[in-house]
This record gives sequence, C-alpha cells and structure tokens, in this order.
Amino acid sequence: MIKIDVIRTSGDYGFEATDANGHTIKIDTSPETGGNNFGVRPMQLLLMGLGGCSGIDVVSILKKQRQEITHFDMHIEAERETGKEPALWKKATIIFTLGGTIDEDKAKRAAQLSMDKYCSVAETLRRGGCEISYEVRIKA
Repeated sequence: MIKIDVIRTSGDYGFEATDANGHTIKIDTSPETGGNNFGVRPMQLLLMGLGGCSGIDVVSILKKQRQEITHFDMHIEAERETGKEPALWKKATIIFTLGGTIDEDKAKRAAQLSMDKYCSVAETLRRGGCEISYEVRIKA
C-alpha cells in the first residue's frame, strides 16, 4: 500500500504532499480561484506523472537495447473538457526529443511500448477518456 501525506502549509489552498520516502511537492490552485501560485495545480500533476512514467519506460527500454542517450526531454500539451465538472483531460500530445547514438525505429518502438503497454499513468488517463498522441524526434 502506498501512503501519501498532504498538509496545508500556505494560505487557503497551498498544500505540500509527501511520500513515504520524504519527497515533497507543492500544490495550489490558481489566483483566479483563490490560490497564491504556491505550487503545481493538481491536474498538472497528472501530466507530470505521465511524463515521468513514460520517460522512465523509454529510457529503460533504450538502455536495454544499448542505445546511447545523451539528451532526453518531453513536451506535453493537453486540453481539458469544457463546461463539465469534473473537467477531465480529453486530449494530450507528447513530443519526445532524444539525442545521442539512437536508432530512430527503436526510439519510436520504445515510445509506443510505453504508451500502449507499460505506462500506468497513460492507461489511467485513457480510461478517463483522454486521447493520447505522441511523436518521437531524434536530435542531431
């Protein structure tokens, strides 16, 4: 069982979440809804989790294939439902940018395996109705 503690530490809506290993993250809402920009919005945390989950998958797969990764970044853009409560993520697009001695087909396959098989966050979002697309770019 995973345990997370969430404690209000700043203003009305500023929280710090701590995992069992002592890692913390700050959470808040927007100033428009009463927050103070103390931390990340909760729904953005889901997208960050998507990036972390998939990033770990892709790097792990490529390392097993003896690909030399000297650069790795992801850019995620997403759109939420409008006029609904709760407003779920309806569409997310990920751009993986990798550099090093990397076979492009292997990088594309690693991303595909992550998105379709291994990344639990991607599957969680999909089950909530989010359409996820991605692109892999190899940097020279």
